[in-house]
Amino acid sequence: MQNTDTAARSQPVNLNKCHNCALRRSCLPSGLQDAAMLALEGIIKHNRRLLRNEHLYHAGEPMQQIYAVRSGAFKTYLFGADGSELITGFVMPGQLLGLDALSDRYFPSHAVALETSVVCLIPLPQLELLAGTDAHLRMTLLRSLSRELQGEKEHLGSNRETAGPRLLAFLLEMSARQSRRGLSPAYLNLPMTRAEIGNYLGLTTETISRLFTRYRQLGLLECTGREVHLLDLDALHQQLQYRPRRLQNWPADSASLAS
Repeated sequence: MQNTDTAARSQPVNLNKCHNCALRRSCLPSGLQDAAMLALEGIIKHNRRLLRNEHLYHAGEPMQQIYAVRSGAFKTYLFGADGSELITGFVMPGQLLGLDALSDRYFPSHAVALETSVVCLIPLPQLELLAGTDAHLRMTLLRSLSRELQGEKEHLGSNRETAGPRLLAFLLEMSARQSRRGLSPAYLNLPMTRAEIGNYLGLTTETISRLFTRYRQLGLLECTGREVHLLDLDALHQQLQYRPRRLQNWPADSASLAS
């Protein structure tokens, strides 16, 4: 008899098409006209559900499609020379997975679901044909690539800072991602553990826990497990010494806050 988990993986997920998706404005269809939207929907494979700890792909596998995260969350990671896991990023709903494989068409990292997740599979050959005829789709892909490169540079920059600003920049980036999806920027339900946050930021789990305690005592946030309530976003931005470029315009009068 087929168990429940296997059955869940083998059945297509009955979700709405792109034009009815709540993530339309933050995902690949952003800015597309109706005809281009229908063409994109025509090449997208049925939605795939992955269970927690299930891999979407492994490093070294050939790239045949990119993935749009519809729900849930993923982490990407590599293995160090000593065999330890090195987390390279977290991918949330509305974001694309696999763009870093475009250069040589092999995935350079592993991608695993942090919780039950759903992705849309977008075959690369058909996507390339569509992008060749639709300027909006080309621009959306370029923006996604640019955002990924910018995020990597900012992550490297923030990791030169002390522990506190690293965690603050991470929390504010998670907040900004939620805001782009039309969700409250103040309430975070983090899919990753504190150990995974520490791994990504180059900090120990103990340091992450100590920082959460410090910011809670300062009245900047409240946290229960993985649920984090950012009580004062302006004050959190003021705490940052290193301000990632995409966070510099929060709030509108950020120049006065930085002074």
